[in-house]
Amino acid sequence: MNVRVLNPGIASAAAPKPAGRRLRIAVFVHEFPTLSETFVLSQITGLIDRGHDVTILANARGTQPHVHPEVAAYRLHDRTRYQDLPPGRWARLLTAGRLATRPGADRRRLLAALNLLRYGRDALSLRLYFWTARLAAEAPFDVIHCHFGPMGRTAAFLRCIGALRGRLATTFHGVDMSAYLRAAPRYYRHLFRHGDLFLPISWRWREALLAMGAPADRVAVHRMGIDPSRFPFALGDRRSGTLLRVLTVGRLVEKKGVDLGLAAVAAFAARGVAVHYDIVGDGPLRDRLEAQAAALGLGGRVVFHGWQNQAAVARLMAGSDVLLAPSRTDATGDQEGIPVTLMEAMASGLPVVSTRHSGIPELIEHGVSGWLAEEGDVAGLADAVLQLERDPDQALRFGRAARERIAADYDVGRLNARLESLLYGLSSEGAVRAAPAA
Repeated sequence: MNVRVLNPGIASAAAPKPAGRRLRIAVFVHEFPTLSETFVLSQITGLIDRGHDVTILANARGTQPHVHPEVAAYRLHDRTRYQDLPPGRWARLLTAGRLATRPGADRRRLLAALNLLRYGRDALSLRLYFWTARLAAEAPFDVIHCHFGPMGRTAAFLRCIGALRGRLATTFHGVDMSAYLRAAPRYYRHLFRHGDLFLPISWRWREALLAMGAPADRVAVHRMGIDPSRFPFALGDRRSGTLLRVLTVGRLVEKKGVDLGLAAVAAFAARGVAVHYDIVGDGPLRDRLEAQAAALGLGGRVVFHGWQNQAAVARLMAGSDVLLAPSRTDATGDQEGIPVTLMEAMASGLPVVSTRHSGIPELIEHGVSGWLAEEGDVAGLADAVLQLERDPDQALRFGRAARERIAADYDVGRLNARLESLLYGLSSEGAVRAAPAA
């Protein structure tokens, strides 16, 4: 594939220096570091770059063998506080007893963290107890920014106990607005009552939050974004009938729909299209997907690359003709937010084919900046890719429109500047009115 680079100067807006005071911000996540949550990492490093004092609170340490280089470059491990919850019930009880007898232990708050009537399983599991002990030495934060609703709920409990102090903002992504709520539709009742700002990443999730009872004047759509400068804008110079290079990037889990991608590639390979399929990512379904590729007769046409760093992904995008992202709702009800991989491909000028799933139609305008099929529609996915294969000029038009869309609305530099403004408002006013959506 020959590549011509257009407008290489297009890049993310430079983030201005902080206009107000330095904020002390806690970023509360379930696991850190984790490869799949580049959007969290980009916000953390962006806030540090803007001069703020960021502390990471995490339930668990990341277990993956690789980490993004920014973790070391920003010395984020030094900024991280872990819950350190022992894995076994008896170990938890023994450790809990020792924590209660330490010099200076705040037994009143530790006792409050055991209130089963108020906090239910979160108290019974001792999760709140261990966080209360862990946070005893932490000074108040200006803002506690939680990623995913369950972390916001935990932070709201800890704030009521008095273990965590600061204004509370929660970003809602995908699984926390879908699978989590299937068995417990009122899961966020306490959070809605006590949270100060709710940041869904899409209009779809905004409407869902309002339907669940979130106060409208505390809800603001705030997108996740990328740094377009890391994905040079290049449009493929390709002729119909030559080898078609298809790329999928994502965790190998059900909602990513990689099995549908394999079926779609097999469908147009059966029509005589010369195709090569690169799959980047790892996960619990890898063995099953490799077996599926073999059963479909795709042996030499498919390469499973496993996890790759951002630079390697950018190189694969530059060498591909289309990004295929067949997202769907999985058996547990889990849904995507708006996949960052789609933003990266669009910033690169790589044409995208995806599905009408969750917030994806808010990113991709069908027939303008990409193609969208219905969830689970293998024939629709195959037809969309073949349409791009047959019409290279259309692929070029999509690539230009996609880059413009990312530069306008998904540039992480601009988004982090807006987030900073929201957090300033939250910390200084004691209340915040929802700002216009990005």
